[in-house]
Amino acid sequence: MERILLLLFSFIVEAIVFGLYSFRLFFSAYSLKRTTLSIALAHSFLFLISLGGINWLNTIAYFGCSILLLTILFKVQTSTALFHSTILTAIMGISELTLLVFMNKYDPSFLTESSMSLFFYTIFSKLFFFIIIYLLTHIFKKNKDTASNPADYFLVAIPAASIFIIFVFLSICKVPYYSGTINILIVIGTILLLGINLLTFGLQQYNQKKNKEFTELQLLLQKETDSVEYYKMLLTQNENQSILIHDIKNHLHSIALLNNENENEKITAYIHQLLHSSDLKEFSKVCDHSMLNAILCRYQRKCSEEQISFYADIRNNTLQQINENDLTTLFGNLLDNALEAAISVLDAFIELTVQRKENASLILITLINSCRNIPIYTPNKKLLTTKSDTKKHGFGMKSIQKIVLKYHGDLETYFDEKTATFHTIITLKI
Repeated sequence: MERILLLLFSFIVEAIVFGLYSFRLFFSAYSLKRTTLSIALAHSFLFLISLGGINWLNTIAYFGCSILLLTILFKVQTSTALFHSTILTAIMGISELTLLVFMNKYDPSFLTESSMSLFFYTIFSKLFFFIIIYLLTHIFKKNKDTASNPADYFLVAIPAASIFIIFVFLSICKVPYYSGTINILIVIGTILLLGINLLTFGLQQYNQKKNKEFTELQLLLQKETDSVEYYKMLLTQNENQSILIHDIKNHLHSIALLNNENENEKITAYIHQLLHSSDLKEFSKVCDHSMLNAILCRYQRKCSEEQISFYADIRNNTLQQINENDLTTLFGNLLDNALEAAISVLDAFIELTVQRKENASLILITLINSCRNIPIYTPNKKLLTTKSDTKKHGFGMKSIQKIVLKYHGDLETYFDEKTATFHTIITLKI
């Protein structure tokens, strides 16, 4: 009865440890109640299997159950689930092996006899297991990147080999009164196993972080490239408009010829065609920089469609030293964020001013816009995207920060609750 109670305690702790590990590192696919209940039921099943007393079967069952739980209940790919299940199994085995070595040293008979030693072995091995997992999950944050990582399939070989070595060590420990030298070697081996598995875990987390950063960088570069190409096309279109307006004399000449021939119907049709041509629409000039002007004109039209007041004051010869690609990225993302924040706000407005501080060789960019929602900041004062799909959003501010860093500048943002306006102040060194 005593062994059954200790066994039950072990699986309760293991269920808690698994829940702690999973909830801290991954995002649940279901509600907290449903996920917790599933973990509890799975470990109840494992408890029933353990009553048979077959160690290798218990290990396989725990390993397989962990993979299923991670794959089904959490937003985790198969490779990631395989790696973390192996890590959990290996660390659990190491924690038991560590206590087994020390307990065998002082009470070799505790495995075959019901004693307080068995009680302490169970309690402290699970406590050791809990502490290691707690430290791991405390150090590493949740991983939002659920993309499959092929490196996990290779890294899983290390904890898998550790599990085999643990079984070898356990077999040695079951030999009565093994020598003190073997005991020392097992202790050293156990410590090395623990260190190697912790290092492997850290390496896997590092690889996932770098893969995520690489993916984000690729998306940022793609977005910047698309933006630049768009505005180059827009600039070409504006140039074509200018050419067409310049050639208006030719159109007037043609109309005059038709008038001389009394072709009134043709004249009417010709004029109607010209008046409704999109190419003859007025092209606004907001600033003297052609690329930036194309950008601002686009957002001016967007604001007009959304009934948002748009004001821009860009001083002449202010941004000539800034790369066109950087200008496109910077102002495109700034105005994208401002427009999104101002939509649906009554009497909304966007005000953009850019001026140059001659004495300090600085460019000062100030953007004030209406804001319908109070921005959310992280503890380190970084803006968080309010969109549900965080994997595909939040890159705009990162792009802005990238440009600011490139020009050794500074970025400040704050929300004025009295006026319900969001303020962005950027300084760039040139």
